[in-house]
Amino acid sequence: MDFEEIYREYFQEVYLFMKSLSHDEGVAEEMTQEAFFKALKAIEKFDGSKDIRAWLFTIAKNTYFSHYKKMKRQINSDFIDEPETGVQIVQHLMNEEEAFTVHQFLHSMDEPYKEVFSLRTFGELPFEKIGRLFGKSAGWARVTFYRARKKILEYMEEINHERD
Repeated sequence: MDFEEIYREYFQEVYLFMKSLSHDEGVAEEMTQEAFFKALKAIEKFDGSKDIRAWLFTIAKNTYFSHYKKMKRQINSDFIDEPETGVQIVQHLMNEEEAFTVHQFLHSMDEPYKEVFSLRTFGELPFEKIGRLFGKSAGWARVTFYRARKKILEYMEEINHERD
């Protein structure tokens, strides 16, 4: 049985298993694809001592739990990292003159910083969706956003020092 046949025969079962774990069709489909990709990369290590279905379910379960742990870390880091500098950005945006300065600086920023910051701050998109828009990971979107925010805050500090 070649891998394409394995994929066709077991995709639906693995997908339903992932859906039962995640309770989300999108996550289930994404994780099922990732599980089959991992299985394809490791197929030469499969020795036939286990049932292929059990082997695929093990890969799927591990893929899901790795994803779950990563999402949990991202959520925790959002709550840990966001407050202090997030409040500073909001304060700058509430002041009309400073908001204009932030927008001016944002307009002059290089991509992808400008778009990632705008999508997160004004579009309120989650990092996962921003990453997908760029064909990258949620981690990439998060790092890019924090770098953009840091640049804006440094610029605002510089402007405020010049005014003093």
